[in-house]
Amino acid sequence: MKPQLSTPRIRLRAPEPEDVDRLLQLENEADEQEAVPAATGPYSRHQFVRYIRQNTNDLFADRELRLLIDYRGHDSIAGIIDVFNFDPRHRRAEVGILVTRPYRRIGLGTEALQLMVRHCLDWLGLHQLYAYVRTDNAPSLRLFERCGFVCAGRLDDWLFTGHGYQDVCLLQCITSLPSAPCR
Repeated sequence: MKPQLSTPRIRLRAPEPEDVDRLLQLENEADEQEAVPAATGPYSRHQFVRYIRQNTNDLFADRELRLLIDYRGHDSIAGIIDVFNFDPRHRRAEVGILVTRPYRRIGLGTEALQLMVRHCLDWLGLHQLYAYVRTDNAPSLRLFERCGFVCAGRLDDWLFTGHGYQDVCLLQCITSLPSAPCR
């Protein structure tokens, strides 16, 4: 049975053409939060229009799955959750999540990450999900740990911030662990 991508409070859904401006805002907010933006330049509106048009929302076809966190009853996008760097041979992928400021600390991130973990591990058959989280980002570390991820190690000087290097924790959620905490 296919896991649901919703709870009474949120729904994970594919981006629609009318979401282009919100996607640009989310990406800009993500870049503001990170000392090292994921992209080396700004995204254009045209890039997101093309992305939405060409994306199939199939992890196996696109090698990524980007879903919006739709806060039910509030007509609002609370954030975005991505599965990327998909490796079909080893059945693993990286996961990242951004919950915008007004929607933090009310459990939406936990709900979204739990839904995505169940979807990827139970429905898509991935063996593991992993994330790199800066060691100084205590709220994100707690979020991933609440959702069953364990710190597999610390990577010193992993990110260059422009002002120096930052350490990260490599977090993993593996289905074959004896306790299978991420399910």
